[in-house]
Amino acid sequence: MGRKKGRFFGALKATLMALVLGWALVLGTGPAVAEPDPPPGDPGAPAVEGPPPPPPFIGVAPFGPPRINPANGATVGVGQPIIIDFPTLVDDAGAAEAAVRVSSVPSVPGVFYWQTPTQLRWRPYSFWPAHTEVTVDAGGTVSSFRTGDELVATADDATHQLTVTRNGVVEKTFPISMGMASGGHQTANGTYYVQEKMATVVMDSSTYGVPVNSANGYRITVTDAVRFDNSGNFVHSAPWSVDDQGRRDVSHGCINLSPANAKWFFANFGPGDPIIVKNSTGSYTRNDGSNDWMRVFN
Repeated sequence: MGRKKGRFFGALKATLMALVLGWALVLGTGPAVAEPDPPPGDPGAPAVEGPPPPPPFIGVAPFGPPRINPANGATVGVGQPIIIDFPTLVDDAGAAEAAVRVSSVPSVPGVFYWQTPTQLRWRPYSFWPAHTEVTVDAGGTVSSFRTGDELVATADDATHQLTVTRNGVVEKTFPISMGMASGGHQTANGTYYVQEKMATVVMDSSTYGVPVNSANGYRITVTDAVRFDNSGNFVHSAPWSVDDQGRRDVSHGCINLSPANAKWFFANFGPGDPIIVKNSTGSYTRNDGSNDWMRVFN
């Protein structure tokens, strides 16, 4: 046991050094599957609507009470990962994963992965089905949430259009302007999801080292802003670029919409709803907590 623990702390020390060097931390031990459907019963038995809730965790959890996102009772989009924040470093990553049970109706296969040494995540291999009921039991701390409609926005830089589908049916198509090539501001290809909504937000280029008074500098207040990554990119209202929307890219990485279209987007999209960027330049490579759907699992 002492040797095992020593090996674990040695591995954890190496992991922390990797984080200091800016390496991605992925400690996941492989696939994890939500509780499977029970076998069908007798023909005369009543219909089974889905698997029962997972059994409660028994024993002493190998971590203190964690914070779970989505919160209990939440309704989220089909791209929302499960995020479990532990109060301190855990002694055994494998034991921590074993103490977390994810079940859903319908049952959905997925995978654990570590974002930091104190944050464990789980997501399905593909988007959640619409209207899935999910229960997370993390060492006795339980949270249940559900997904809403399968609401997906796809921003296509080849057509400069954003297409919104609801449960597979096209609902809206909006002209857009995305990140311009000047200054290397292209909006990176990838599958993102809504992380935050802000009625107004001040965007300031000096926060990432570009002076406001320089050629690519800016400081402006925008409205109806829906954040989809941790680099400061939003879908938002941009009345100044309406003439460019549907024609060419003039933003600093955000997805520009007209005021009316941005208002609709803000009202309809919420946490976990996927936003897909395609036919742009490059891919999103930052391991910053917004790349869950850019990770590759075998």
